[in-house]
Amino acid sequence: MKGIVFTEFLEMVEMKFGYEMVDKIIEESELPSNGIYTSIGTYHHSEIVQLLGNLSTNSKTDAQVLLKAFGEYLFDTFLKAYPQFFSAVDNPFDFLISIDSHIHVEVLKLYPDATLPKFDTQRLEDGSLEMIYQSERKMAALAEGLIEKSIAHYNSTHIITKELINEDGSIVKFTIKQT
Repeated sequence: MKGIVFTEFLEMVEMKFGYEMVDKIIEESELPSNGIYTSIGTYHHSEIVQLLGNLSTNSKTDAQVLLKAFGEYLFDTFLKAYPQFFSAVDNPFDFLISIDSHIHVEVLKLYPDATLPKFDTQRLEDGSLEMIYQSERKMAALAEGLIEKSIAHYNSTHIITKELINEDGSIVKFTIKQT
């Protein structure tokens, strides 16, 4: 997993819970990196799972709620770092459809060792959009936060439903319907 995910996660934790919480969750985790991350480094995703778990325990907040909030936070980071991805389209559906076919292609040019989730998208007859998230990292709540924030970015309102395709969360179907 790319280091930017770790650095941004720790920045979000500091912003929402304070530096003491950042220090506490790092100290409570058994991290091969010792909690030292660079945005361009690559780290095993198990480290973020440990950090998230310890944040959940210490903040008494469900891990999935925290992961979704992180997705929303991470959207703003991506918007600042890669504005061209967002300005290329003028609506959330076109943006979401472009994730796998365009954005992830460009990300892999910058970071060839990145392991990215897969999104299969399809417009349905009723005008809604179906997105199938696939990742062995099982972080669909992060994707959900990114999806919700992208919809808000384009000043659109939608209802998002989520359905587990695999019980372990490695494949999740999002259906997004404009309201």
